[in-house]
Amino acid sequence: MLISQQASALVQARLICLYGHPKASRCRESNLHLLFWMPVPLNGSIASKRRRMDRYTMVQTVGQQYLSSNIENNEFSYQQAFNAVHKDFSSAKIGSYKDLDIRFVDKDSRVAVLIETKANFDRALKKAKEQLNAYMSYEQVLTGYKIIGIIANTSDNRIRVWRDCVSDETFLPDQQTLTSFSDYRNIVSPARVNNKEQVIKSTYRLNETLHGLGIDEKLRSQFVGTCILALKNHLIYKGLSTAQILQGIYDVLSSLLNDDLNRANKLSILHTKVLQSQKIRQLKSEDITMVLDDISREIMPYINEETTKGQDLLNLFFTTFNKYVGKADKNQAFTPDHIVSFMCDVIGINRNSRVLDPCCGSGAFLVRAMTNALNDCQNKGERMEVKKHHIYGIETEEAAFGLSTTNMLIHSDGNSNVVMESCFDMEQWIKDAHIDRVLMNPPYNAQRPFCQPSYVKQWKKDCKEDPSKGLHYLYYVAETVGTGKLAILLPMQCAIGDKGDIKKYKELMMQHHRLDAVFSLPAEMFYPGASVVACCMIWELGVRHETANTETFFGYFKEDGFVKRKNLGRVERIDPQTGEGAWAAIHDKWLNLYKTRTAEVGLSAVKKVTFEDEWCAEAYMETDYSTLSDSDFIYKLVNYAAFLVQNEEV
Repeated sequence: MLISQQASALVQARLICLYGHPKASRCRESNLHLLFWMPVPLNGSIASKRRRMDRYTMVQTVGQQYLSSNIENNEFSYQQAFNAVHKDFSSAKIGSYKDLDIRFVDKDSRVAVLIETKANFDRALKKAKEQLNAYMSYEQVLTGYKIIGIIANTSDNRIRVWRDCVSDETFLPDQQTLTSFSDYRNIVSPARVNNKEQVIKSTYRLNETLHGLGIDEKLRSQFVGTCILALKNHLIYKGLSTAQILQGIYDVLSSLLNDDLNRANKLSILHTKVLQSQKIRQLKSEDITMVLDDISREIMPYINEETTKGQDLLNLFFTTFNKYVGKADKNQAFTPDHIVSFMCDVIGINRNSRVLDPCCGSGAFLVRAMTNALNDCQNKGERMEVKKHHIYGIETEEAAFGLSTTNMLIHSDGNSNVVMESCFDMEQWIKDAHIDRVLMNPPYNAQRPFCQPSYVKQWKKDCKEDPSKGLHYLYYVAETVGTGKLAILLPMQCAIGDKGDIKKYKELMMQHHRLDAVFSLPAEMFYPGASVVACCMIWELGVRHETANTETFFGYFKEDGFVKRKNLGRVERIDPQTGEGAWAAIHDKWLNLYKTRTAEVGLSAVKKVTFEDEWCAEAYMETDYSTLSDSDFIYKLVNYAAFLVQNEEV
């Protein structure tokens, strides 16, 4: 029996059940949303229907409120748009392209996001790029807005993203999944511009302000951290009393820690030790308002938290106050953020890494590890997985635990696995976390109560501080974690020592693990805190060093591009001609030497070593004598003499 084309199409129609679709009508009997009977052409494909549903998802993801369409199916005709504003489209037209699939616009920020959908762009990516580039060109002529252009696969959700136009230079490889309009707006028109110099200067002024208000050095970092948190979460403080402002800050902390298993403990420390301290409670309302104004006006506008650099600046601002604490305690060794970043890159942290810092202090390693892992995530689910199950920290000292808690909260993680315990009491907890990456900077002169009890029993009666200089922390954590990579900062004594407990633990480590690399770091790296000369060791856990039969890389990484500045500590050297910082190129150089295991005169060496050898580049690398002068020789002699005096060897 012959039937009409319309009837034929109706026979092929699909009943699509979709919850929440705007075109759906409720079916009372089934309590489902019936979309509609969709006539499909005889040669219609399932891909065509999938594309329509994907378009709806794309609009919801980027933002329905920004959708701009002027023809049916939510598409946008540039020819019609040009005609509407009396512009000549024919002179701007490229090829036959004129109708864009999806267009989003925010007139206030003057930003446009253009999406051209394809069933599979692999089949004709060149043509798809030409098409998108045409639309981006039209948009530039039509509005002059800043533009994000996207080619989106409807079959597997892959995307390609460009900024301003389609070219190799404007391609954004880190954009791998569709996100919100605000995220794209922040790429092309950030609300805040990162300004490291401004942040450092304002931080110094703020420290002077707090000093003038009588806030102790040990309290400043924690107090400033709680202020940042409150301001980030829209604290109302104008015209309120000190008690009301402090209560508002406490309410913010309470809400941020709502799902944290250690909520009570963390709140107690932040509230009792900080907000309820006498020095803070006695502040006049105009004084605490002034502090909050300084942070909100002079610092926060110069930190764009939506970028990795902004996250680094936020961490720099917070941890800079630890340097001032260091003036009072020369045994404090807070790791500079650029060294933290380098160590994270060396051991390769991504979204699948499970990271532990067993002596986390202010949380700098944890924050940086989390930032690296989140940058590798493609969706919200992966980001939540990282925050909930991939970052672990242990800190035994109460004040430092408060710092790490605040630091994680500042970086938008109120549910971190950071606990206040001794790492030596957390063996099973560490094992249950399935750690495969370790970052640590243990105390170098820890007293008896802070060391492993079984190890302390072996000390001589007159021994007051850890004779292993932190190596027994390393061995305990390495044995507990078992496999993976570990990066640790230790005093140079641990690398070159050949006596007593230092030699013993060097031997124990090599019996079970492989020494992958040792970096000799800048002599004044911790300035103005601890004056110890440090090195960074990289270990491959679970692989016996002798069995591996491989060479160890040694880097002479003394020049990091940072210089001492009065009242500012060590700051990055900036090229006055280009305005570029020195660190980025140095970081890349160091990392490339390590990854390629290249021996370069004056910078690195590669050598097979045993526990009886010195573990430092100075012992093995060739020296470029052409660059040496008399002043270099004198400088080294003075440094060596200072080292001997400091370590009571003369």
